[in-house]
Amino acid sequence: MTNIAQKMDAPIIDQAALSTEILSAFCKAAGDPLRLEILRVLRHNAYGVLELSELFGVKQSGMSHHLKVLFNAGLVATRREGNTIFYRRSPLPTNNQLLELHRNLIATVDQLTLPTDLQQRINETNRVRTEASRAFFQQNAEKFQANQDLIASYEDYGDIVTQFLDATSCDKKTVLEVGPGEGGFLPSLSQRFDQVIALDTSDEMIHRSRDIVSEHQLTNIALIHGDTSVALTQNIKANCITLNMVLHHIPNPPQFFEELEQLLAEGGSLLVTDLCHHDQSWARESCGDLWLGFEPEDLSNWASIAGFNEGESLYLAQRNGFQIQLREFFKQSKH
Repeated sequence: MTNIAQKMDAPIIDQAALSTEILSAFCKAAGDPLRLEILRVLRHNAYGVLELSELFGVKQSGMSHHLKVLFNAGLVATRREGNTIFYRRSPLPTNNQLLELHRNLIATVDQLTLPTDLQQRINETNRVRTEASRAFFQQNAEKFQANQDLIASYEDYGDIVTQFLDATSCDKKTVLEVGPGEGGFLPSLSQRFDQVIALDTSDEMIHRSRDIVSEHQLTNIALIHGDTSVALTQNIKANCITLNMVLHHIPNPPQFFEELEQLLAEGGSLLVTDLCHHDQSWARESCGDLWLGFEPEDLSNWASIAGFNEGESLYLAQRNGFQIQLREFFKQSKH
């Protein structure tokens, strides 16, 4: 299928020949301890300049310089989210003579152990993102549906998600829905699985899901207030995990994929419905979005790193310039 989502900005490196200037820029970028730690921190998440400045205790001007050096060497890429530019590690290059050097550098960087105080600051940054998202839903529960409908209502994609669900070959024993919102998908899940577990960080959304459970007299639904860390402590193993318009509210999507992999049973299916990357920053204020959608390859990369295999994909054109991606991933059975 044609991918019309916007791409992350990355420097163009000459594919034909490896010049001393290109090699020198790469070695310069890799020759500074702070820049190596920045690459390590960017392994699992994207951060803005101010966030990185606070994480490392470096002035914004200094951090901008280091990021420019990394960008010019092709080691980081940028993406604009509203008024903020986020940095993440570049994917490995294809067809250029820096490929092996790039691959080996990243493999070595990933063996670095981050200082305890730096890891604590990273955790705090992610916690602040989570709390901001949670506070938004608590304060805007009454207009949640109206705001969501500005982008994509459940009616726009619900039937197709259900078709994806029916086509999966996973056992229909236990399904975990992360972020059920107002509970619109719960009746469909209840009909198809022996047990449904709905997990949400918002008290208000759990309350609204409970109303749906009561209204439809659903007897196989368990509602849990909390995030994936809570589900992990309860040793949940689902045959299927589904999340609809949830990922763009998650502070650390790559880590989230790793947690979902731990919650999914062997041979299970992960179904993700979310927005492709867009530039409509009003979604932050109106809908509490942390991220303005995602590139399809972002989801593919995070899922692959977490241990998933990729299944079917479908892209839906949406009103107001948004595009929805429906993605299917599998956890291979070891037997």
